[in-house]
Amino acid sequence: MNFTKCMVDIETLGTRPGDVILSIGACLFDVEKGIYKEFYKTISQDSSKAAGLRAQKSTIEWWTQQSPEARAMAFKGEHDLTAVLKEFATWLPPDALVYGNGANFDNALVAAAYRAVSLPLPWKFWNDRCYRTISAMHAKTKIERVGTYHNALDDAKTQALRLIHMAKESGLELR
Repeated sequence: MNFTKCMVDIETLGTRPGDVILSIGACLFDVEKGIYKEFYKTISQDSSKAAGLRAQKSTIEWWTQQSPEARAMAFKGEHDLTAVLKEFATWLPPDALVYGNGANFDNALVAAAYRAVSLPLPWKFWNDRCYRTISAMHAKTKIERVGTYHNALDDAKTQALRLIHMAKESGLELR
């Protein structure tokens, strides 16, 4: 069976569910077709805080050490959190396997944001997937980086392309 696969990456002001999300980047991908659809939105801190999301001082300090390009993209804050989450829910196919970089990070923080604005999660909880675990099992697999580190879309695309490469290299079936 061929499942729709989505790689999601977020930039945040914290590392815990319930922390501010600055941007969401995602791409749909297939081992044979590669990346075939993209999503990227920056989110206003004010709309995230109005929804009850919080910021961690240590993450705010961490951002001061990142590249000017990454900070400029992450802190654009162009859109309302609820509007972005609704748009993402419309963009994401309902049967998607949603890969995040860590079992307790991207997917968990996005899920907490959906709860904060009283919207249903647009994927089935059993379709959560952990890119970080697969990546650790294939640590020697390297690919060329896409774009800017800590740009949510560039990170999602890099992770998806690396996962495709790992699947082809090892015969790993992504489901």
